[in-house]
Amino acid sequence: MVLTAHASTRDPTARRRPSGAVTPRIVVAEDDAEMRSIVASALRKDGNDVVEVNDGGRLLVWLGRQFTESGSRCCVDLVVTDIRMPVCTGLQILESLRAAQWEIPVILMTAFADSETHALARAMDALLLDKPFLLSDLRDAARSVLANTPWPGRP
Repeated sequence: MVLTAHASTRDPTARRRPSGAVTPRIVVAEDDAEMRSIVASALRKDGNDVVEVNDGGRLLVWLGRQFTESGSRCCVDLVVTDIRMPVCTGLQILESLRAAQWEIPVILMTAFADSETHALARAMDALLLDKPFLLSDLRDAARSVLANTPWPGRP
């Protein structure tokens, strides 16, 4: 299991996030180690605290552990996940979060999206990025979601 967290310098005057942290906490779930590293590094450039997991099952375990330890549903500010992964797909994770009424923002990534997948993501209030995508688009989408503002690149 890959679970890494990198804390950033925290500004005590900054606004607290839903997770309770000053620095936004993002969890990235991607089974391709190189892609996971690239995505996490891009998100860290904006000062985010990024946790990496390597499949959907580990993401669910991590989220469950955070909920149990914190006693709060808001243990993370954003989930960025691949759709096709072992154990649990990104769509199954999204469906589980929504069924549990967790309104954690989710950005899905995939190289295999069709119009039905895009519609399903929109229906569950998630963004979907088609691979390959520009890292600047990922960072823009994450910033928009974290700031709770519309992302211009959203279809």
